[in-house]
Amino acid sequence: MNSRRLTWRVVLAATGMMAALATSTPAGAGLKVWTVTGTQRVLRDDQPPLKAPKEVELFAARNEWESFQILLRCDKPVASISLEPGTLRGPGNAEIHSRLAALYRMHQMEIRTPSHRNSSFTPGWYPDPLVPLTHSLTGEPLEGGRIKSAPLDLPADQTHGFLVDLYVPADAAPGVYKTVYHVLTLEGQTIEVPVTLTVWNFALPRVPALHTSLGSPSSRLRKYYRDQAKKGKQSEPSRWGLVEAQVDDLLTKHRINATPRSDLLVPTETDGQFTFTPDQVSALKTFIARQPINAICVPHPRSAVKDPLAQKERLGKWLKAFDALSAALGREIVFYTYLKDEPNDAEAYEYVRTWGKAVRQAGSVVKVLVVEQCDTQNADWGDLYGAVDIWCPLFCLFKEEPTRERQKAGEMIWTYTALCQGKTSTPWWQIDFPLTNYRAPAWIAWRYRVRGLLYWGGLCYWDQVDDPWNQAWTYGRPKDGKGKGLVYNGEGVLAYPARAVGYDGLAPSLRLKALRDGIEDYDYLALLEGMGLAEQAEKIVLPLAESWTRWSGDAVEYQKARSALAELIVKGNK
Repeated sequence: MNSRRLTWRVVLAATGMMAALATSTPAGAGLKVWTVTGTQRVLRDDQPPLKAPKEVELFAARNEWESFQILLRCDKPVASISLEPGTLRGPGNAEIHSRLAALYRMHQMEIRTPSHRNSSFTPGWYPDPLVPLTHSLTGEPLEGGRIKSAPLDLPADQTHGFLVDLYVPADAAPGVYKTVYHVLTLEGQTIEVPVTLTVWNFALPRVPALHTSLGSPSSRLRKYYRDQAKKGKQSEPSRWGLVEAQVDDLLTKHRINATPRSDLLVPTETDGQFTFTPDQVSALKTFIARQPINAICVPHPRSAVKDPLAQKERLGKWLKAFDALSAALGREIVFYTYLKDEPNDAEAYEYVRTWGKAVRQAGSVVKVLVVEQCDTQNADWGDLYGAVDIWCPLFCLFKEEPTRERQKAGEMIWTYTALCQGKTSTPWWQIDFPLTNYRAPAWIAWRYRVRGLLYWGGLCYWDQVDDPWNQAWTYGRPKDGKGKGLVYNGEGVLAYPARAVGYDGLAPSLRLKALRDGIEDYDYLALLEGMGLAEQAEKIVLPLAESWTRWSGDAVEYQKARSALAELIVKGNK
């Protein structure tokens, strides 16, 4: 055994997780190992395919993440299975070190009741939470959690596995890289998993092209632990700075906008003028230097004025503070205020018109975002034209013609999903729907030149469950505990409280990885659009992402299409 493998085994042993099962299979007796690439989920009861591949073939741009799964099954229990990563070696002795691979054990949740409107549901144990093998910031092994990462004790006749999330550095040399991962058992069995990575000769931009607004996970996490402490269930973290750093790191690695501390976005009023202090500007500069964000949600203007018409001058001064802040930061960032969530009556429409027009007439960098479709819900309410900069319709309420009209007027379109709304299915975001539902929206968005994606819950809406790691039904539970309620498995949740696995912060999910894949796909499309190759890109996109109600659920097809996009980029760069 080489020294690196020995070190890895010793680290696992040091965590106190090397105890064997009482009845373990002899080494080499029936353990099946196979791999899966792409946006696919394999359930506990799923059998390996007849031709189960052990080899992994990956393709990626520089500054991109690409993942694969190593799956395991045996007709007898197998004790203490661990995974040893390998360093990828490529052209001219170039290396992509094994430490750039994030390793996870895929935790499973039992789901027996489908999410509302899931007509193709399969009951069973669904992998979704990802248990890191080491802390994402420190690289240290995890200790003290009630849910262990590794080694994996494989029960008989069950499929379990690891996920490998590989980062390709922005300065990696293009070409073909190879390595071998090793699956190891306590009894000495070693199974090799050959990995080949082709690095394409282009890089994804540091700042993603797709704007994202998924709330503030740090704020949600604070609320969660504050509520837990009040109930006497868990104490609050003692080192919030480290927690927030870990959360921001997770968001950055998934190309999602992190959220600055709320106090950094509140200007100080002095003698009727609003300004940001040098300390606030400095802290924000540090934040955006570390986090490659492209949009910032600023406070609602009612935090400064009560009546936007009577206090027009005051509103203008408040907005000018953000103009000065934008100039001081020196980055192309969309500043927006979340003016109104789903205005669904005449009074709400009038509210949007009053506030939205007042903000827009000030000519500020602060844009007005309203979660509403581009055409009016009811002609008697009037319309919202002239009051909105960023329209954000539900997937199911998107209409192409009014969208094109607003885009021609210079306005931006974002989109969002929540629950399982609409007369016709769209890519709904619940655990028991295919993982491609999280990848496809970015493709559909680009097809219509939608520039942003919004979701509620701050990744971690756990208010309705006691144990997010084992209770999939996160939204729709009856408040009094009586009645049936509508089931939404994983609604509002894309990450899990990491204290259960040994640290304070967030642990990602398979669905978050799938969403990141889509955001990276959008970068490919944005690159081609910038190169003047949008028409060629559309020919690849349309067969997969025709509309919000017609999209492909075939994970393999997205991989093929992504390769075709990459080929266009490489040719276009020559």
